[in-house]
Amino acid sequence: MKTDPESDRSPGGAPDIALVLGAGGARGLSHIAVLEAFDELGLKPAHISGCSIGAIVGAAYAAGISGGELREHVLAIFRDRARVIARLLDCRVGKLADLVRGLGNPVLIDGERLLDLFWPEAVPDRFEELAIPFTAIAADYHRHAEVVLADGPLTPAVAASLAIPGLVRPVALGGRVLIDGGAIDPLPYRELLAPGRIVFAVDVSAPTTTTSDTRIPGAMEAIVGASQILTRTLVQRMVERQPPDILIRAGADRIGGLDFFKARAILAAAEPIKDEVKRALERALSAAG
Repeated sequence: MKTDPESDRSPGGAPDIALVLGAGGARGLSHIAVLEAFDELGLKPAHISGCSIGAIVGAAYAAGISGGELREHVLAIFRDRARVIARLLDCRVGKLADLVRGLGNPVLIDGERLLDLFWPEAVPDRFEELAIPFTAIAADYHRHAEVVLADGPLTPAVAASLAIPGLVRPVALGGRVLIDGGAIDPLPYRELLAPGRIVFAVDVSAPTTTTSDTRIPGAMEAIVGASQILTRTLVQRMVERQPPDILIRAGADRIGGLDFFKARAILAAAEPIKDEVKRALERALSAAG
C-alpha cells in the first residue's frame, strides 16, 4: 500500500480516495448503495480494500462493474430462492453422511466455488486484471495475523477473506491457512491512512439490538451471529482509537448475517445512505482543495 504523501494525489492535485468496505454478512449488500453514490458523483476510488462481504463487493466494483449493475445482479440472483439453494448445495464440501460418520461438517461451503457461481462473469481471475487496485483482507489461522492479499489469483483470495469458520472452508494459499478477515480486521482502513489521501470506510457491522428477545438461535445462525458480534466489537475499538477520514455506517436494522434473500429490503433501506455519502465526499474534497 502507498505511504508516500506525494503519491496520494492525482495529477490535478486532488487527493486520492481509498474506499474501504467492511465485513457484515448480508448487511454488506448496503455497500452497493455507496458504490452507486460514487458513480453518480463521477468519482472513482484510487484504491479499494475489502473484508469478507466487502471483499466480494469490492472486487466486483474494482473489476469495473458499476454499482447499478451490481444491484441488478444481486436482485436477479436472490429473486430465485430455489436456484440459490441448489447452487449452495452444489458448493458443499461434505455430505450429510459425513456427519453420521464423524468425518466433517455437511454444510461447509467451498468459498471458491461459491464465488464462481455468484459473482458476475466480468470479474477477472487475477488481481492484476482489475481496473482499480484492490486488496482483500484475510486472517492467518495458525499465526493469528492479518494477511493482505493484493496480487495473484483473485478468487481464492476473496474466498479466504469470507471463510467464516464453521460455514466456509479455510483456504490454503501461499503456504498459509487463511480464514475470514473479519476475525482480525473487519474494516481494514488503518494501513491506508496517510496525508493527502481521503480514507472512506463503510461499516456494515450489526449494531446491538435494544429490543428484548429470548429466542434461541439455531446452530448456523449462532455461528454467524457470533461473527457479527466480534466484527462490531473490533470495529468500535478501531474507530475509538483512530477513526478513518470518513466513516459511513450502513445496513438495515434487524438483518441477520445470512438474510441475503432480503436483498431488495436491504438495498431499499440503504438508499438514504447515498445522500450522506455524497455530502461527506463533497465536504472532504472541498476541504482538501
